[in-house]
Amino acid sequence: MSDDLLHGGSLDRMRAAFPDASEPWLDLSTGINPWPYPVEPASADALHHLPTREAYTRCLAAMTKALGAPAESIRLSPGSELLIRLLPKIISPEKTVVLSPSYGDHQQVWNASSTIVIESADALTHADTADAIVLCNPNNPDGRVFSLDELEMARARLARRGGWLIVDEAYADLNPGFSLAPCGGAPGLIILRSFGKFFGLAGVRLGAVMAPMDILDAFDQLLGVWPVSGNALEIGAVAYSDMDWQADMRRRLSKRCNRLDEILSAHRLGPVQGTDLFRYVTCEDAHTLWRGLAQQGIYVRRFAWSNRHLRIGLPGSDSDEARLNAALSLSV
Repeated sequence: MSDDLLHGGSLDRMRAAFPDASEPWLDLSTGINPWPYPVEPASADALHHLPTREAYTRCLAAMTKALGAPAESIRLSPGSELLIRLLPKIISPEKTVVLSPSYGDHQQVWNASSTIVIESADALTHADTADAIVLCNPNNPDGRVFSLDELEMARARLARRGGWLIVDEAYADLNPGFSLAPCGGAPGLIILRSFGKFFGLAGVRLGAVMAPMDILDAFDQLLGVWPVSGNALEIGAVAYSDMDWQADMRRRLSKRCNRLDEILSAHRLGPVQGTDLFRYVTCEDAHTLWRGLAQQGIYVRRFAWSNRHLRIGLPGSDSDEARLNAALSLSV
């Protein structure tokens, strides 16, 4: 199986691998909101001119208020993926513990660096011996949530030794109570945020990092003078200011996720875990089920490290739910 097909979002490669699959494809391979924030067409200024400091400041202020983060602790970025890849250029831990299973790019990036990497399902228990701990909260793909108390305890223990707790909060917009954003800038803490998942606008490429000032200064040097496009700054400023839309969307996602759970449980795909944007299920033979769904034009996420688990994104309509339900009836 090609590695390209193991990662979500490779719909063009799926079409090539399964040319006889039913059309149109239903892409449930990513954890991106199927109901994106409604955006206006990009302004001529945003497209014609270089991004302005005023636009950056406006977007940053909206994000800071929405996240409850200290204003001096945050920098904007073109998504969180670049931040993940820049981190080993900014800090140089001798031993890095990466939560496993989790978002695979963290493991990949740190394995390519000079650090010793330890994968652990109990990453926080290494706070007295590791130089850095990397985790997602909530976790991708299983939705595991670490409490703020246990994260703060680990951060303090790491910081006392000059270490780092790196928390990827790509899905924390689903439940702001999970977020360490109000602690942004604390010693030993680096927080990564993604705009595209919850707002359903992954192509906008907007994210943020929260960290102590010396880390932010290092990111500034690497990201350059215009790290985020003018269009992304305009969209981010409006979307993060729209608190009513965010609250309504959280309720909508929760209800639709419950409906998806009913479908998955009816086909004995359990236990069901995850977040309100994706579900992580256990099955007898994940590869066979993944292939059976693909042959029916439904793209879900499978994993190289397990043949018993799949991740299934949230269908965006009643008809998509019905199609998934019918496909599972033929495949399970």
